[in-house]
Amino acid sequence: MSERLQPGDVAPAFTLPDADGNDVSLSDHKGRKVIVYFYPAALTPGCTKQACDFTDNLEVLAGAGYDVIGISPDKPEKLAKFRDKESLKITLLADEDKQVLDAYAAFGEKKNYGKTYMGVIRSTIVVDEEGKVEHALYNVRATGHVAKIIKDLGI
Repeated sequence: MSERLQPGDVAPAFTLPDADGNDVSLSDHKGRKVIVYFYPAALTPGCTKQACDFTDNLEVLAGAGYDVIGISPDKPEKLAKFRDKESLKITLLADEDKQVLDAYAAFGEKKNYGKTYMGVIRSTIVVDEEGKVEHALYNVRATGHVAKIIKDLGI
């Protein structure tokens, strides 16, 4: 597992397929701030809540100069189903081989009910216009997280 990112680090570059199979790169957003968030699985209760919160606040975030990208290990087809079922307006990317999740330290050892296993660590990385990490938040909660980000960013 990679080291957790810190403010000032260069955000690892990536290119991943979106819900429609089109490649999206972090570099496509150069000159804009990007909220990259990692979640375990599309169409699950917590991840749905978080994705809907980002969609509901997208105008506020976009108005403040932020793009939002959600990344999970799901296949693009599942992301398309998720987007359509929940009317999501954020960009969803598929990281099936978990390389980007690993590069952002968003995949690793987790504990749940006393069991240890490998999985997606719910994380949010805010990347500035120059591609540097502005905020790195790990083990975040699905509920209330978007409101906290908006408050922390002073939006």
